[in-house]
Amino acid sequence: MMSAAGPEGSDASRLALLGHDLRAAVSDIIGGLRLIDAGRLDDAPRLQLERVRAASEVLARLLEDALAPMIDEGGTTGNAPASLPLARLLRDVELRWSGRAREKGVGFVMALAPDLPRVVRLDRIALERILSNLISNAVKYTDSGEIRVSLALAPDAALVFRVEDDGPGFPDAGQASHHPPRAGSGLGLKIAQEMATRLGGTLATGNRPAGGALVTLTIPQTAWQPPTGPAEAEPGAAALPDLRGLKILVAEDSETNQLLMRHMLAALGAEAEMASDGVEALGRLDREGFDAALIDIEMPRLSGIEVMRAIRSGGGRHADIPIMAVTAYVLRANREAIYAAGADSILAKPLGGLEAFGAAMATLFDRSRPAEPHPAQPREPRALDTGRFEALLEMAGPESRAELLTRLLSDLRSVERGLVLGCSEPDHALIRSQTHVLIAVAGAVGAERLMKSAESLNAAGRTRDADAVKAVAPETLALLDDLIHFVSGHVPPHSEAR
Repeated sequence: MMSAAGPEGSDASRLALLGHDLRAAVSDIIGGLRLIDAGRLDDAPRLQLERVRAASEVLARLLEDALAPMIDEGGTTGNAPASLPLARLLRDVELRWSGRAREKGVGFVMALAPDLPRVVRLDRIALERILSNLISNAVKYTDSGEIRVSLALAPDAALVFRVEDDGPGFPDAGQASHHPPRAGSGLGLKIAQEMATRLGGTLATGNRPAGGALVTLTIPQTAWQPPTGPAEAEPGAAALPDLRGLKILVAEDSETNQLLMRHMLAALGAEAEMASDGVEALGRLDREGFDAALIDIEMPRLSGIEVMRAIRSGGGRHADIPIMAVTAYVLRANREAIYAAGADSILAKPLGGLEAFGAAMATLFDRSRPAEPHPAQPREPRALDTGRFEALLEMAGPESRAELLTRLLSDLRSVERGLVLGCSEPDHALIRSQTHVLIAVAGAVGAERLMKSAESLNAAGRTRDADAVKAVAPETLALLDDLIHFVSGHVPPHSEAR
């Protein structure tokens, strides 16, 4: 006998599979449309292509909004609104509806005031549904003349959207917001009114003095202004960069870091889109347009190095996009590999505050790489007793000197790899084993400060204190990195173990 939960579970599974298939199909449609080279098309088919592209992306957002709550994924309704670039939204609206109006022989005009905010904090799906329903009604009832969509800031900083047409207008204009206007368009206005409430705004309908309909959506400043924006920095601090109007891809598998970067990018005015692994990141870059990418080095399926190589070598529209690599510990051993893969800058984890993040983003968009030291002679690491180091080499003798240095370098690099892995998890047993080796080696070569730092990290691993590991690990790894670089400068050519 089937349990009571059986049919529900079966229905939920079927719905989840259907949702997966629908998402995959829409993704293929959008991806296929973006592969078409619009530059080879004449004006008319190019405009139609852009119109279909815009509509397909609206469909994808509506599908997500509908599927997520049904499959118990959350959904967007009721969530905090995201940063929304106004210009991008209105450009998509114009692409979607201007062609429809021209098919009827009706003009379509989009008029934007010059003082509009670049980014607002609004639910994009709700705003798109309002504008789409209002413009759809205007197209339906207008047989000649034009449709005009305008956006301006009121004196009290409210956003005021106006949709006007040269159609027959509303009956009982003064009461139109309480009675269905123009036969057949009541449902569209009802949806628009519900969405306006969802945004914290109001919708009013009426007729223009010269004839035709006018619908006004008003959204007060308190509803659209981000709680934190690219405001002026604290006195004495560096000014935060203004990233309004930019769309940035964040490829990061940690949900915590995703949340942190989303909030910091929103505070700088940017729109952030997330990818949880390398394959998803490349897929989003194929389907959507981005102004920059923040790419974690350690990701499932494809690493950040592989993602950056694919972007730079693919020759697509993102081949020259500014890329910031994000990695747990910035070591000299992998810094050159990261830059060689195509990074323009590197952001070290753990992520700092907004001011440091803003400075990193400003550097990224300047496309300037920090100068890396490449000294001709090996640089003395911090707190190294060079006398003890040289005495160790003398004790080995000329015949065994190269072998000693090669083995020392191999041990140090092995410890470095183990500590990076152990501190990233954190794996306290691995931290203890690697620092045990490091304490002995650092003491033997006279790296007293490194030895003491390794002892502190060992103690943090022994007590399983994750906060202490996080506090001590950067210093230990930086000192270890210094020592590796110093020792490698003394190894004779062709002597290093491979």
